[in-house]
Amino acid sequence: MHRDLNATDSVPWSGPKLDGKGGELITTDPNGTCSTLFQATNGMVIGLCTRYKEGDGGLEVDRPVVVLFDPETAEPVATLEMERHGLLGGVYGYLDASDQVIIAEGHDICTVVHRYNGEKWELKVDSRTRLTSLPEDAQLAGLIPDGEGHTWFITQDATIGVVTPSGDVSILLAEGEAVANGLVGRPNGVSVLTTHALYEVELDGGEINVVWRTAYDRGSARKPGQLSWGSGTTPTFFGPEGAWVAIVDNADDAPNLLVLSAETGEELARMKAFETSGQGTENSLMADGNTLWIPSTYGFTYPEQAVNGPSVPADADFVGGLTRIDATEDTDGVSLTRVWETGASVATLPILTREDRRIWSMSTDADDHVVSFAAVDADTGEEVFRREIGEKPLDDPGQMTGVITPGGVFWQATFFRMHVLKEK
Repeated sequence: MHRDLNATDSVPWSGPKLDGKGGELITTDPNGTCSTLFQATNGMVIGLCTRYKEGDGGLEVDRPVVVLFDPETAEPVATLEMERHGLLGGVYGYLDASDQVIIAEGHDICTVVHRYNGEKWELKVDSRTRLTSLPEDAQLAGLIPDGEGHTWFITQDATIGVVTPSGDVSILLAEGEAVANGLVGRPNGVSVLTTHALYEVELDGGEINVVWRTAYDRGSARKPGQLSWGSGTTPTFFGPEGAWVAIVDNADDAPNLLVLSAETGEELARMKAFETSGQGTENSLMADGNTLWIPSTYGFTYPEQAVNGPSVPADADFVGGLTRIDATEDTDGVSLTRVWETGASVATLPILTREDRRIWSMSTDADDHVVSFAAVDADTGEEVFRREIGEKPLDDPGQMTGVITPGGVFWQATFFRMHVLKEK
């Protein structure tokens, strides 16, 4: 979901190279809400999606599905239904080096493959690994590989585990903590952000070792525009050879950007995450070199079934915002400088394309109603592209994750549709 082992939410190529008319736009119906997208090496695009059904109180989660899309037409060509065992387990999966989707189903880690059988494309579960170390009532919240190729898993109640050649092992990080964000793969372990603290965890001699734990200010309640009571960010590793890790806390009045040592967890620098933007974020930080970009989600409305507990205040306007902060190593440690801050309304998990220095997302208008593709100059904060694609609620972007392929094609789902933007 966050593009690389450092969770930089960036890719080294360019986004769509667009003409004066805004390129070519393709819209299809994936029959589900596709929160995460990948592209396989054969060009096929794969979505981790959630199917909804009508319930007594409106739409409710039916089941997770894996959807295979034709890269030219964006039409779904195969769908695989999975069993429902908690929302996050069907969101935080990954695509491995063999183009296999690794996803959780109950206490199984499933390997999903896609093949053309001579007549049509198909998706199927090729293998299952049963996790035997978990408590019976544990709900998986995500999977990630580390630099050694191990698959790590996390439960919503902060049990962390890993699959080894001799079986799986797991430990409870702490009583009373929860996980509502993704894991980050490390060279021989993972970085885990719970609703209370950031952990660095490694595999050592077949056992799980907590290298360090750093608590943060989780505030007094969940903010509107966040999913849980605590930080909404996935850890982002950046700086010289990935020596620093950044999160945004959940301090009541104004959340802080925290930069920590990746080796020790020691705090190296902090500053207010935002000045003029909404004071909170559920989105991961983008990074390139010593620079971070932080989008605000304060006030964004998520589906009721996705959030955990009441927010304070109960609701707020989605004002948006995006800021760039540079980190500089000096004799006193690390200093932080805000380079710019804009009112950009970022309504999906943004993606930085490093070759053309653009930040891509879907965006909403001043009334938070019209939905558009948009791009911002990563160096200046200036908006450089906007193209309207629809309106809420049909095209509610939901802060979901798109993908920009090496060919410069931008795939982004909304609640009910798939939109693809590419050069004509």
